[in-house]
Amino acid sequence: MSLNPVIDMLGRRLRLAVIGGGTGSFIGAMHRQSARRDDRYQIVTGIFSSDQAKSKKDALELGIESDRIYPDVKALLDGEASRKDGIDAVAIMTPNDSHFDYSMWALERGIDVICDKPMTNTLAEAEALHKKVQETGLVFCLTHNYTGYPMVRQAKAMVEAGDLGTIRLVQVEYVQGGKADEEKTFSPDNWKFDPVRGGPSRVMGDIGTHAHNLTRFITGLEVDEVAAEVGAIVPKRIIHDFGGAMLRFENGARGSFWVTQAAAGVENCLRIRVSGTKGSLEWMQEFPQALTFKPLKGPSENRTPNGPGTLPLSARCTRLVAGHPEGFPDGFANIYSDAAEAIAARRAGKQADPLALYFPNSFDGLMGVRFVDSVIASSDANGQWTKC
Repeated sequence: MSLNPVIDMLGRRLRLAVIGGGTGSFIGAMHRQSARRDDRYQIVTGIFSSDQAKSKKDALELGIESDRIYPDVKALLDGEASRKDGIDAVAIMTPNDSHFDYSMWALERGIDVICDKPMTNTLAEAEALHKKVQETGLVFCLTHNYTGYPMVRQAKAMVEAGDLGTIRLVQVEYVQGGKADEEKTFSPDNWKFDPVRGGPSRVMGDIGTHAHNLTRFITGLEVDEVAAEVGAIVPKRIIHDFGGAMLRFENGARGSFWVTQAAAGVENCLRIRVSGTKGSLEWMQEFPQALTFKPLKGPSENRTPNGPGTLPLSARCTRLVAGHPEGFPDGFANIYSDAAEAIAARRAGKQADPLALYFPNSFDGLMGVRFVDSVIASSDANGQWTKC
């Protein structure tokens, strides 16, 4: 891989607009830093808040030129579409209920899209957005950043290589404690606690889609049916803070899934175990350097980034020599960098490196929303097995 395939193909960096993620936003800073990490994007404009004054202030502090400061998203997209040096892509990190509109507006103007998860709040919107992506042929990247971790990609590569044989069992969990304090009240003005803006199931949209996407990414399997329960375990809470399900996969494998944001004291425990006829893989986000492989016949093995046995898909996204830690920001940056290569290749009429095309796309987003929809339907039917 060249030092900068985007500049090799286009002779310049991609021009990027940022929508959302202004002052005080953790995820906004992560998006911006990730876009700059491998020098493949230049952030040239953005709408950083629904408050025009705050957005303008943030834009100036981030070095945006005055002639590229716009009052709202439509004005930005129209203004940039009319410029010879207009944006190539837009990165969206706004409340969930705006993902659909902003993505559609960008696609209609020929602008490639990078969007935070979940892709949309409703299944109808997800289907329409995926259809639009297919019709336009534009790049749509969904930032399920955990698929950018080196050891997650190592796990996928090992499954693809047949190291696990036929997948029989999957156990996945995503456990957080940020909403466990029952003495803490959350303002209804916070969109994350508004079922309309945040979506029909807060915990499923926020972290359930991550756990589901990680499962699909590593195994390559689709969930066929779920028997699920979602709800609030904190009394009087109006949003979901817990979800659990038994899973049946398309190949007959079985699985278990549970997510919560109300486990007191837990920080960010995303964990998965995949078992096949030849062995099992285990990975945990809080200790991302270690991928444990337990073969059916042989001793347990520990794989590490750029360590012995590293496969090309994993090696591609590992920046450091063996023994040096990589984590959340690096996974995010890997997603951005792969998307940049795909966008540049499309715009240059060239072929991207196939290993650059493993980032989550609109189909992955659609499958995530379908999964959430099926889990809610199953829960509403008292845990009845429900097709995805």
